[in-house]
Amino acid sequence: MGSWFKEILDWSEAWAPLIPLIVWFRNRKQQPAFIQPVVFYVWAALVIDIAIDITWKFNRWIPKPWNSNNWLYNLHSIVRFGSFSVFFMWLRTSLGFLRGVVIGSFVVFVVINFTFNENFFDYLNLSNRTLAMEAGLLLFDCLNYFFFKVRQDEVIENDQPDFWIVTGLGIYVAINFFIFLLYKELSIYDYFFALKVWYVHNVSFIVFNLLIAKAFYVSPRSRY
Repeated sequence: MGSWFKEILDWSEAWAPLIPLIVWFRNRKQQPAFIQPVVFYVWAALVIDIAIDITWKFNRWIPKPWNSNNWLYNLHSIVRFGSFSVFFMWLRTSLGFLRGVVIGSFVVFVVINFTFNENFFDYLNLSNRTLAMEAGLLLFDCLNYFFFKVRQDEVIENDQPDFWIVTGLGIYVAINFFIFLLYKELSIYDYFFALKVWYVHNVSFIVFNLLIAKAFYVSPRSRY
């Protein structure tokens, strides 16, 4: 992998959210209401991920314990789950009582995990349990969305912004579920391999943001 390409991928978490934000800015007055939680997430992701990459790249000049970005990944995971939970609620994709169960399960898990098992501000490791739990629940939401569309005999067309958002999210969480679940162990037993595996995450994050940008582009042209 060329050094310039590696550097681009290294910073991809910081620049990838700019793609949907540029598209959103051009069409911001024509977006449907249910897009708002996704817009909030992309802005939050931009800020958090810039902090993540700066902390990583310049950690030797940042005093401890602030030169670890693991807690920022934990924060990003919680923000992503919250934002897309609101998004799916506003879509009304017929989870009913289970919607509260899904959200409540994550909240209870996070509270118990960071109270008894892991330190939110762990200097050495991000909370792979939290990231894996978040990815698994969001994947469930994505699958439920498509099952709902099938049950309603709705034709899914490529001018529907919710379709592109859910597709992007589904690809991202499906690819990264096992990466998140096993990343702590990978980083312990083979740190350099773990770093290479994280490039898979970065590529999937770029795809995720490209599909969100597609959603922001088609929103003004859709029949929402």
